[in-house]
Amino acid sequence: MKDRFPPLTQATMSFEQARVARGIAGSRGGDGARGPFNMWLRVPDLADRLQKVGAYIRYEATLPQKLVEMAICITARQWNAAYEWHAHAALAKQEGLSPGILAAIAVRTRPEGMDPAETAIWAFCTQLFAEHGVTEDRFAAVRDLFGEAGVTELTATCGYYVAVAMTLNVSQVKIPEGAIPFG
Repeated sequence: MKDRFPPLTQATMSFEQARVARGIAGSRGGDGARGPFNMWLRVPDLADRLQKVGAYIRYEATLPQKLVEMAICITARQWNAAYEWHAHAALAKQEGLSPGILAAIAVRTRPEGMDPAETAIWAFCTQLFAEHGVTEDRFAAVRDLFGEAGVTELTATCGYYVAVAMTLNVSQVKIPEGAIPFG
């Protein structure tokens, strides 16, 4: 399996693609054309708008970053998005999420030893994906911990990273050589 979209480079990008790629690189590092951005840059205005949502979720959200990364990993696993998992499981560990929690998410089982916030995030996200909505108790658990803004950010995180997962899966972005999918 190879990437379906040839990698864009500064030499092959249009002026608009290069402008947006510079903005992506400015907020995330790299060349701005990795992961989902390589495909999205085929439509620079779309790439710009999507990357701004992602930047908000990753760098400005009020939810603790450890929990944002947990939600991203749940989403990646739900969609079998190995590249997304590879990138965000490492970030989740850096943010302090237990490797045991990640291991359970990887095999789609309920993690043991979660604190109340992790439990609320896991329950909300897994039910959202399984049932396309959440019950009042799961909604209330997140709202009581993080307010209405937290519920909104968590829902947007799941939705945005579904778009990322779909993009990665359609474009067949590979994980680095030697990396183990969902490992």
